[in-house]
Amino acid sequence: MGFKQYLKRKIVVYFLTFIFAVTLNWLLPRLMPGNPIEIMVNSALGLSPQERETLLQFYEELYGLNKPLYVQFISFWKSLLTGNLGYSILYRAPVSDLIKHALPYDIAILFPAIVLSWIIGNWLGALAGKNKKYDKYVMPLFYFLASIPYFWFAMLLVYVIGVKLGWLPYQGAYSPDLVPSFSLTFVVDFLKHWILPFLSLFIVMIGSWAIGMRNMIIYELEADYVRYLEALGASEKLMTKHAYRNAILPQITGLALQLGLMVAGAIATEIVFNYPGVGVLLMRAALSQDYFLLQGGFLMIVIAVLVANFVIDIVYALIDPRVRVSYTEG
Repeated sequence: MGFKQYLKRKIVVYFLTFIFAVTLNWLLPRLMPGNPIEIMVNSALGLSPQERETLLQFYEELYGLNKPLYVQFISFWKSLLTGNLGYSILYRAPVSDLIKHALPYDIAILFPAIVLSWIIGNWLGALAGKNKKYDKYVMPLFYFLASIPYFWFAMLLVYVIGVKLGWLPYQGAYSPDLVPSFSLTFVVDFLKHWILPFLSLFIVMIGSWAIGMRNMIIYELEADYVRYLEALGASEKLMTKHAYRNAILPQITGLALQLGLMVAGAIATEIVFNYPGVGVLLMRAALSQDYFLLQGGFLMIVIAVLVANFVIDIVYALIDPRVRVSYTEG
């Protein structure tokens, strides 16, 4: 009964959050100063004032931006419920197609970087929390890695490995003379371009995960239940096992948030490596005030973050009996 009540409450909360977040996502680009249609028309050279005015009226009517805000809002929800994310003003292409094309590149880099750094970082952090001698030598390295900006480390990799040593390519997701396919030639070329962006994220992320786990392990090993187990004569392995299970919970939350934000891409890394991900897509959309691309991209982020948090709430209820008990008693 407790878990069902917990699940119902979470569904209601996340549904209301989705409505609010999507509404805010639609409204914010329209509160920005300027007009995206004017930016697009003014970029065309050699037009007379009358031609500019005609084009301005045509595109505003085409994109529905000449209608009152409440009409635009209703149209937005109607389109959203039918799976239509709109048409990009900047790229003159369906938003869903643009995101569909860019998202796999982000997932290819960010998913393995996040998951592998989480696994290795937590393992190293747990070792540091238990072993003071090891902690003394590795923690400065973890703090150094965690403090490095992604773009700075990415530029360092580009300069050393890409430019000076010439070991790996450092621009784009694949060579410009190749067409994406599942051929061996393309896959090998893609992996060569993938290594440096992956490393720029993976190595920096390890430091943050390790620091978080190390601090949580130290806290848990000093907790009353561990002292009680020690007084009962429990083995160090058993005490560490219980401490690790409790310490890993906040790290799981952090992992869920990172995976949810994965669809936003890594803007700094994508800029440095000229990688065709969602991050650069959204940056260009913001600079050109492309309402439809912005709201489509942020919609994907909202959905991904909410789904990730919902899943992690369910996982918490399954692995932590305290959550189930709290709802049973309430």
